[in-house]
Amino acid sequence: HDEHWIQSLEAWDQAVGIAETNDEEGEDDDDEVDAMDSNNGNGNKRPGFIVLGMHRSGTSMLSGLLVEGFGYETGGPLIMPNFDNEKGFYERIDVVLQNDAFFGAQGMGWSYNVLNYDSEKALRDKLQGMINFDEGKRALQFLNNHHKTLPYLQKDPRMCIALPTWLKLLDDEPAVVFTYRHPLEVAMSLKKRESSITLEHGLRLWIVYNMRAIQNSARLCRVFSTNEAVMKDPAREVQRIKNQLTDTCNVIPPPKSLMPQEVVDSFIDPNLQHNSKERRNEEKTSSILKDFGDGCIAKEFDREYKKGSDNYEAETQIFLMAMQIFCDFENGKAYEADYEWPDLAHWQRPARIN
Repeated sequence: HDEHWIQSLEAWDQAVGIAETNDEEGEDDDDEVDAMDSNNGNGNKRPGFIVLGMHRSGTSMLSGLLVEGFGYETGGPLIMPNFDNEKGFYERIDVVLQNDAFFGAQGMGWSYNVLNYDSEKALRDKLQGMINFDEGKRALQFLNNHHKTLPYLQKDPRMCIALPTWLKLLDDEPAVVFTYRHPLEVAMSLKKRESSITLEHGLRLWIVYNMRAIQNSARLCRVFSTNEAVMKDPAREVQRIKNQLTDTCNVIPPPKSLMPQEVVDSFIDPNLQHNSKERRNEEKTSSILKDFGDGCIAKEFDREYKKGSDNYEAETQIFLMAMQIFCDFENGKAYEADYEWPDLAHWQRPARIN
């Protein structure tokens, strides 16, 4: 793991040690009040929401704006900021570790085999003691705390995949904020961060994460956004998200009602959107691969394979597949209940992956 992850785990171990000591000292406290008898005047409001979006899609920036601007609560400890996410991740370490445990038990990781995740198997593994659920217990102590007065924000891109498992473990139904970013920008960002990930691999992950995020949250109250909308007018877009969470999804109102400009200024740095600028500059002189209509066009990009090769054809196919979904996000079709998602499980790649 990277140094920031090791530091985060050390901080988490220390916090867990303190919490366990406090629990032991408080064993003789009065019996707990029935959680359902105490709702702190929040009635039937949703206690919080989950931010869904593919890795490298702006979920950290969006979460940071919501937390620092309005006062939504994450609890912690959180994963520490890093060179590739200088403002912070806003991800609880216990949730990330538990999702990794769910994935690991099924021969998966955040970047491989995620299409095959079985939420029911994850629950069986938990019930049968096949996986350690200590981290999950700590997370649920926060997420299922009926005495909380502040609405929570939970964010981990793995939740796009693992959400059905967590919905069975939560006492109350959360709302969802979904955001996405151009697939090529995400793939380029992943490739720069992870030397083992190709553009094709990153594009495939983009498809799976976004597909599962929409499928798994279909019955929840959702607020949709985009990384581009946040970057274009952050104060207005994040204010809209907050208002819709409160007014439409009936989430407990956060302590602050308006987004402070100083928070926006501290989080939004257009200079950090390197891959967006690179993609747009390339597209100025690139030929058109496919016009999807409504002004949504897939353009040629810097390839990893020789033109005419099977690998080149595979890269083209997966890119156009991702762009079809991106354009359908843009026009709203991908949010419809009968949207036809690509069958990646049976997609025949033109060449074997070496």
